[in-house]
Amino acid sequence: MASSNQIVFFDTTLRDGEQSPGCTMHPVEKLRFAHQLAALGVDIIEAGFPIASTGDFDSVRAIAKEVKGVRIAALARAKQADIESAARAVEPAQSNRIHTFLSSSDIHLEHQMRMSRAQALDLAAESVRRARSFVDNVEFSPMDATRTEAAFLCEMVKVAVQAGATTINIPDTVGYVTPSEYAAIFRMLRELPGMEGVIFSTHCHDDLGLAVANTLAGIEGGARQVEVAVNGIGERAGNAALEEVAAALLVRRDVLPYTSNIVNTQLYPTSALLAEIVDHPVAPNKAVVGKNAFAHESGIHQHGVLANPLTYEIMTPGSVGVTATTIVLGKHSGRRALEHRLTELGHTLTREELDTVYHRFTELADRKKSIYDQDIVALLSTHNVEPLATPVP
Repeated sequence: MASSNQIVFFDTTLRDGEQSPGCTMHPVEKLRFAHQLAALGVDIIEAGFPIASTGDFDSVRAIAKEVKGVRIAALARAKQADIESAARAVEPAQSNRIHTFLSSSDIHLEHQMRMSRAQALDLAAESVRRARSFVDNVEFSPMDATRTEAAFLCEMVKVAVQAGATTINIPDTVGYVTPSEYAAIFRMLRELPGMEGVIFSTHCHDDLGLAVANTLAGIEGGARQVEVAVNGIGERAGNAALEEVAAALLVRRDVLPYTSNIVNTQLYPTSALLAEIVDHPVAPNKAVVGKNAFAHESGIHQHGVLANPLTYEIMTPGSVGVTATTIVLGKHSGRRALEHRLTELGHTLTREELDTVYHRFTELADRKKSIYDQDIVALLSTHNVEPLATPVP
């Protein structure tokens, strides 16, 4: 069981993340990525939804057999066939989990499940008991929990715990909740009788761009497991991004005094591997792992970073596995950044020479979006201008 300040990272990239359009992975790819997740230090890998297909079953079972040092979980609806399939799939793992779920909101029960609240409570209890007959570690999720009437959500959580659930996940299935509301849900549930020893978990979608904020609010409300996905992939707008939650815990220890097993220097390599596997590039401005996350073009920012990186970087690139800060030369760059790059390329200029080249550079940058090293070197020998300093050997 996690300590009072230990955050358990439950990675659902291979399950919820794979449901993102265009992010399907073949069994060999899923196994390769599962090994990387283990290297990253996640505590639990939700390896898939075994009942969905033979391929998914085989992937989960292969991961359960081969990936060590991490708990392997499989998802199952509140159905006998699903639970039995999940149990067979995770059986070879050193440690395993069955994660079963059932809708709890009235809109889901009425329009999707077509069952009453009483029927839902009975089915939730029955499903958890069945899962516990196969494994000791069972997670239960009341789907669409954040749109569920509070008293009924409490009832469903209580019956699931009484039936043997060891982790209770509170999914913000449609990305609806706000941080203060989400934290309040966890505080309410933790005060219920019989919750001692139960781990509460977040699972946040990004429909309103609040997934990471809600996840952190859930932690503040008492959740000690976070369900996340690398690069934030997942249904619709995606899940809370693992790397963003991990980075927040790394950088803001002053207000988030929690620990985890995440190896932060593996965040960027893991992100890059996923992008390669699913052929789904990371947005340049993506927090933590986007190519612009440690890139600077503004002259003011460049001058500050070159003087002291802490002026504009709240974490070092190396702390998350990025090679180095990138100084991007463009029309917003200043003399200091141009001089820095010229020095890296082996050219030391006098102040007058730098002024001349900088003037040529700004004219070029107004016409050209991307400035390459060969463009910069070419500025040194522009026609009708006196030759500049020779390169330093």
